[in-house]
Amino acid sequence: MSGAMIDDGARAVNDMRQMTALGRRIEDKSFAIIDEEAGAHGFPEAEWQVVRRVIHATADFEFSSLMRLHPEAIARGIAALRSGAPVLVDVKMIGVGLNEQRLASYGCAIHCFISDDDVIQAASAAGSTRAIESMRKAHRLGLLDGAIVAIGNAPTALLEVVRLAREEGARPALVIGVPVGFVSAAESKEALLESGIPSIVARGRKGGSPIAVAIVHALLLLSADSAGPAGSTASAGSAGPAEPAKVAR
Repeated sequence: MSGAMIDDGARAVNDMRQMTALGRRIEDKSFAIIDEEAGAHGFPEAEWQVVRRVIHATADFEFSSLMRLHPEAIARGIAALRSGAPVLVDVKMIGVGLNEQRLASYGCAIHCFISDDDVIQAASAAGSTRAIESMRKAHRLGLLDGAIVAIGNAPTALLEVVRLAREEGARPALVIGVPVGFVSAAESKEALLESGIPSIVARGRKGGSPIAVAIVHALLLLSADSAGPAGSTASAGSAGPAEPAKVAR
């Protein structure tokens, strides 16, 4: 990617911080309250920026104990954004919450196939789910490799991404696995953690579209930091699509 596009992306992402003085004070006060009430947490600074934004989006401090970030998650997410990677989402609600213009400033496009006619037909014929078939379609189109995948609603989509990585060689740059629900939600997240795919996960039943959106926005803000992510174990510039590999936890 050209330096000009990176500069444009940084300026566009910095627009996320452009608000009225009152709005800025309210946001700053909110984050100060979170920092005070959360207390000691053990997250490196860049990871805390992600976790804190999740707490800000939910007003739920339990996420400080539920969030799990792969050691390369921040670096790979930033690198994917800066390289104009696809952003694949399981439901349109996530896409609506993301700012397409800011993502487009990096060359990133949002993709959601869950309502496509061919996906619906394939799910009906196979007795699967639209979420599963939407991930299969993304893989057929070559959109999974190097992508940021944000799943906030459909555990079956997350399980399919893990299967595609394990059995068919899909190599997403980062998987944000935060589906909410009671059936397979917690299990799908554990499968993702065990896969070794660079990931950001909210363990257990809690999750949802607002959390997926908050995580992507946190990565956008971190990507605008020219110093790179603090606390990550890989440089953002060197991170590419990950080989799924078992990671001890």
